Amino acid sequence: MGIDPNKPSAARIYDAFLGGTHNFAADRVVATRAVELVPDIPEIARANRAFLRRAVRFALSRGIDQFLDLGSGIPTEGNVHEIAQAIDPGARTAYVDVDPTAVLYARDMLAADPNTVVIQADLQEPGTVLAAPALRDLIDLSRPVAVLMIAVLHFAPDSPRLTAALRDYRAAVAPGSLLAISHTTGSGADPAALERIADLYNRTGTPLVLRDRAQVAGLFEGWELVEPGVVFCPQWHPDPEDPPEADPARLLMLGGAGLARH
Repeated sequence: MGIDPNKPSAARIYDAFLGGTHNFAADRVVATRAVELVPDIPEIARANRAFLRRAVRFALSRGIDQFLDLGSGIPTEGNVHEIAQAIDPGARTAYVDVDPTAVLYARDMLAADPNTVVIQADLQEPGTVLAAPALRDLIDLSRPVAVLMIAVLHFAPDSPRLTAALRDYRAAVAPGSLLAISHTTGSGADPAALERIADLYNRTGTPLVLRDRAQVAGLFEGWELVEPGVVFCPQWHPDPEDPPEADPARLLMLGGAGLARH
């Protein structure tokens, strides 16, 4: 599937941040350097996973039992289908990623689960994603679906192609659907350190695009934002047992969700 262990991959670097084992030496070099620049990165990655968990649970609380995880990355503990099926064993999940490593590991891990599929595609090609037979066989787009774009759009520069893709996903889903996004921001960090991290990612061929709160909110065009809107991830629907985060801005991740009303 064209996996090059000598070329760092954004999906494998993130796996390294989470302490996973599905990464190569080249990925760990980038991850180690990034943590040297911003020591909170492993905690940032965990906070992002916690946001994902809460977003899935929020969708289920609204009766949504179908999930389209775009830019899903390498499966790690606490992935979408695990969170969802722990509450609703019949919940269905379609994982989509362009990275062949992520797809290879996901297909291997999930082969025995009839309620999941793994599709290799670019999320910026919604026609390809939504027409995939494996997705059509599992996900009923005439019913509400939770579209998840977790820690992925900061790898997608602003472009007409991205704007059109976001519009097409909104047009494709039924009323009552949900869009959840988490996204890296520059607020609360040393600009020079972030610039060096962005340079590290640029060298992997995956540009890192930092957006502010207003820009992330703009990604929800056509969706009705759920309260409290776009906030730092620890502030979005925190679990009652979560200790309050004294400085959520230091975790550099914004998150929010929107509903399709019509």
